Amino acid sequence: MDNRRVILAVALSIAVLLIWNQFFTPAPQVPQVQQPTQTAQAPAPAPSVASSQTPASVSDVSSQTPFSFTPTEGKQVVVETPLYRGVLNTTGGVLEHFVLKKYTESIAADSSTIDLIPSEALVRAPLGISWNKLPAWSKAEWGFSGEDLSLTGTEDGTLTFTGRLGSVTFIRTLTFAANSYEIREKIQVVNTTSAQVTGNLDFSLASVGLSAKDDRYNQNKVASLSAKGLDEESDADDLTTGISLPAGNVLQWAGIENNYFILAVVPTSGDMGLKAKLDNGIYRLLVGQNVILEPGASQTLACTYYLGPKEMSVMADAPNELKRCIHYGWFDIIAKPLIVGLNFLYTYVGNYGVAIIILTILIKLLFWPLSQKSYKSMEQMKKIQPMMAKVREQYKDDRDQMNKEVMRLYKTYKVNPAGGCLPMLLQIPVFFALYQALLGAIELRHAPFVTHLPFTDLVWLADLSAKDPFYITPIIMGVTMFMQQKMTPTTGDPTQAKIMLFMPIVFTFIFLNFPSGLVVYWMVNNILSIAQQWMITRKV
Repeated sequence: MDNRRVILAVALSIAVLLIWNQFFTPAPQVPQVQQPTQTAQAPAPAPSVASSQTPASVSDVSSQTPFSFTPTEGKQVVVETPLYRGVLNTTGGVLEHFVLKKYTESIAADSSTIDLIPSEALVRAPLGISWNKLPAWSKAEWGFSGEDLSLTGTEDGTLTFTGRLGSVTFIRTLTFAANSYEIREKIQVVNTTSAQVTGNLDFSLASVGLSAKDDRYNQNKVASLSAKGLDEESDADDLTTGISLPAGNVLQWAGIENNYFILAVVPTSGDMGLKAKLDNGIYRLLVGQNVILEPGASQTLACTYYLGPKEMSVMADAPNELKRCIHYGWFDIIAKPLIVGLNFLYTYVGNYGVAIIILTILIKLLFWPLSQKSYKSMEQMKKIQPMMAKVREQYKDDRDQMNKEVMRLYKTYKVNPAGGCLPMLLQIPVFFALYQALLGAIELRHAPFVTHLPFTDLVWLADLSAKDPFYITPIIMGVTMFMQQKMTPTTGDPTQAKIMLFMPIVFTFIFLNFPSGLVVYWMVNNILSIAQQWMITRKV
């Protein structure tokens, strides 16, 4: 088989993959959430705060919007750390805001910091608990012990929320740390009656999604790690139907995520199950287990919430292998060392764009011998192209004889038709790994390369996770790809040659909206390949 046909198959496979990602990836649903009515918050008489809502019976629940929450009861309590500002409601301990102080929505000077719990998500009561499918934050009477926290250094602080719902009492203790995005919870469930009580306790998280609805390269997902392995689901239809993972599957954690951030529940006691759903544009997780309490007995359940960046150094000590949420696809085992190398280079050059260029050069040097062998094999193929063209013309009506004559040419001139392809195939895992790593690395989010177009005040490559606003780098990438294609020996098949020359146009179009960090990598790799191929051609 002609080596050019193998290369064509690989190139077309990549093109199909990228085109599918560009045009057929389902976009996240647009949130259609009814905004809660904002009214003045009435301070509660401390330390015991009773909800003004009349507890509903079980029969009333089905006629209401399930798990709805209106943040007008009780009062707000604020937790300030160097990393975030959290706002909780004393009625049930529902999280109303969680603002990441080190991350902004955009690179604009007046951009606001990221709030992982925007107001739209409050109707699903993030950090609320439910008991037997009843929303405890609205059905129970609640008391609160604590005050606003301002934590620095290695300080910890706690808030305690006490609720009474029918025959059980909940004592929620939330612990916050100044140097961590983790919130640790211990909840004591107490049977206050003289009869046995059985129920299901669920911890919850909710989000409207962490990415823009039209972001094809940074999709919202629901992820989990269990005995079944790591699972990530981004399909809106499947999430609308709902995901269920019953107890017994050794659930390690579950989260709502995108490439850069995650809101996760990490069970640290018992064997908990998972339910997840996308409902009216809101992602919701329920993680919990059955509780059986004898008269007067109590049981303590525990979990850890993580609301923050997917950064390896930050998540290194998170429980239950939560750091595995940082995953770069099929070639994750290769991608992670590449990110480590990228960060290492950044510590010296102070610019991730420059670090990408240096890393690309180092990878090119690593595979230089393989590339040399590939290009030399291509040059050998180029020499016998005229003879192959004559054979094809002579035996165009006899396919079998034509193949025999072509193979005889290969044998006579000691040309291996796969010699140019196999070395390139060995490099594909590294190329794809670096592609996935640069696509998902939070290090590139809002990382500048060349902040302004030279000799102008126009913002250019000021964010390596965003596209090139002037499409300069994709066009250069396409031109270099065309030059590389023209330098590559062609087969005698004119149709195939035309298709290969069309590929740079297709790739240029696809790369127009790619994150600029990826385009810089591909462009530099093309330039280095052209230089290497020119050197070999000149030498031969």
